[in-house]
Amino acid sequence: MSIAVTGGSGIESAEALGPLGRAEAGVAAAAARWAGDVDRDARFPQESVDALRDQRLLACAVPPELGGEGASLQELCTIARMLGRHCAATAMVFAMHQTQILSLVRHHSGGPVEDFLREAVARQYLLASATTELGIGGDVRRSTCAVEQSDGVVSLVKNAPVISYGEYADAILATARRTRDSPPSDQVLVICRRADVTLEPTGDWNTLGLRGTCSPGFVLRATTTPDLVVGASYSEISAETMLPVSHSVWSAVWLGIADAGVEKARRYVRAAARKQPGVTSPAALRLAEAAAVHQQFSDLVFSAARRFDDAISAPTGSAESEIAGGMGYSLAMNNLKVTASTLAVDLVGRALLICGIAGYREDTEYSLGRHLRDAHGAAIMVNNDRIMANSAQMATAYRGTI
Repeated sequence: MSIAVTGGSGIESAEALGPLGRAEAGVAAAAARWAGDVDRDARFPQESVDALRDQRLLACAVPPELGGEGASLQELCTIARMLGRHCAATAMVFAMHQTQILSLVRHHSGGPVEDFLREAVARQYLLASATTELGIGGDVRRSTCAVEQSDGVVSLVKNAPVISYGEYADAILATARRTRDSPPSDQVLVICRRADVTLEPTGDWNTLGLRGTCSPGFVLRATTTPDLVVGASYSEISAETMLPVSHSVWSAVWLGIADAGVEKARRYVRAAARKQPGVTSPAALRLAEAAAVHQQFSDLVFSAARRFDDAISAPTGSAESEIAGGMGYSLAMNNLKVTASTLAVDLVGRALLICGIAGYREDTEYSLGRHLRDAHGAAIMVNNDRIMANSAQMATAYRGTI
């Protein structure tokens, strides 16, 4: 699979990329068309997800031998970035889904989990996750609920304060303690088909930004079979896949939001320059400064994704293959998330200063309100303070270089 990073609006320029580029562009066009409605009504971006499904992009990261396209993390970040320019809610749904897909791709041991992956490709399933839980303070590496097994049936009950797009997913991947007697940190990942899940809402979803992710709390009750409990421990899945993949694709979404802000600022400055040829305005200087930060942001995201791709493609036992999952790598991924979430707000804020009242108003082509609200969600989507507290502990113990 080959997808290039596109420029401008990210829609027209993708036409030159062939069938896959057109698939990506078609989804972005749907996201752009419905973004305002999705944001205003805090509704699920069904049209965009339908387009992702129609273009078979939901399973593009699954290896060809299982029916997918074998997309790299860099390619997933390119798609997430393009979607983020137009509808951050659609982009975040795509990003969270791909994190679940890659967790199964990289940690299944064949058998029914592999069969589920093949089915997910064929039917273009949308996967959600239930990793948070009331009573654990937002720490996804601990669970209160536990897997219960009886007569060949696995069941669990999880009170989750957030399950993004859970009502719209075809399956939910939930964390739980391995057994009722296991400590909170001994977790497994359980594949719960939507038909075998009941979701009891415990709240509403009416937020400042990222409104279309539809992420209220639920009490999840699920039954499944023991062979749909992923064999690898969740600690391994989290360190080697969920952490780096989620922080990379989330950061790509936030980069897309920044793309939208910087592009509107650029168009505003160009329009002003046509009225006063030969005059370098203060807004143009601000734009040049923003462009420099924007470039650094892009380099940060794609270098992190490239590092992951290189690590997982390296021969087993090589120095490169040992990077993923190590403490230094986890620190780097934490730094990526915190830095990217900060830069997104910074760049949209810079764009707002450049566009002035035209960016502040909701009824102009330069309006930045939705982008600014969405960008502020980045720092609290797994709160930066919690991430930095975790990094502080690792940084104290770590002796190498990141």
